[in-house]
Amino acid sequence: MALELFGTRSCQFTAELREDLEWRGVEFVEYDVEADVQALSRMLALTQQRTVPVLLEDGEVKQIGWQGRGCVVGFDPDRRA
Repeated sequence: MALELFGTRSCQFTAELREDLEWRGVEFVEYDVEADVQALSRMLALTQQRTVPVLLEDGEVKQIGWQGRGCVVGFDPDRRA
């Protein structure tokens, strides 16, 4: 798995980055961190930030945000109700 995209359905910048990757024909795996608690935990461990989109290449953070912009994820996977 070379490229991984962490984002949310509600974030327009995630959508823009996804569209750019698709337009360029780049293969990637996408994770919705609002729907996938494990993906959110992994993203937080790698970035120490709540900003999406996040693009990983070979497990390394390549990019946080899209063109200097991003959305903040409010859900905390470690917080229990």
